[in-house]
Amino acid sequence: MGTVTLGVSIAVPEPHGSLLQELRAGFGDPAAHGIPTHVTLLPPTEVDASALPAVRRHLARVAATGRPFRVRLAGTGTFRPLSPVVFVRLAEGAPECAELQERVRSGPVARELQFPYHPHVTVAHGIAEEAMDRAYEELADYAAAWTVAGFALYEQGADGAWRKMRDYPFGHGAAGSAVPAQSAPVDAPPAPSLRATL
Repeated sequence: MGTVTLGVSIAVPEPHGSLLQELRAGFGDPAAHGIPTHVTLLPPTEVDASALPAVRRHLARVAATGRPFRVRLAGTGTFRPLSPVVFVRLAEGAPECAELQERVRSGPVARELQFPYHPHVTVAHGIAEEAMDRAYEELADYAAAWTVAGFALYEQGADGAWRKMRDYPFGHGAAGSAVPAQSAPVDAPPAPSLRATL
């Protein structure tokens, strides 16, 4: 059956997700439109396609015991020079994301991480240093907040783009309770301000 490349993440909701995605594209990141704006729980992980049912059951069990929590984004950070990434910081919700990713990154998708887990929202990756500096400076005052009610499973296509396969809302007991992903437009009109809250 071959292999598939999976990822698990918390989606940044609208209008914040599309706004940050458009800004990322504006900084010159060619991958921007193929990566929905997110906080990673499981980085790109290759698994046998035959393991997908077990992965889905595992994620449903993790979600069943999860509880909603608040995430607040505020300001920017960077992993440079270790990694060419500029990101928006989590000022609230980082401990909950760390605990959740440990539970996600187990069972059929157990794996080691290349770097210690640091929840964030990438806004520039692998682009010119000048553009990375611009992303860091222009989003220094960015702020947004929302309540996380679950996470989602994504698959990377042959074109490199990530597509949602299934939503996993917190607290839905049974392994079959995950919600199949609905198709929706990726782009939305930009928010009138970089400061917003849900």
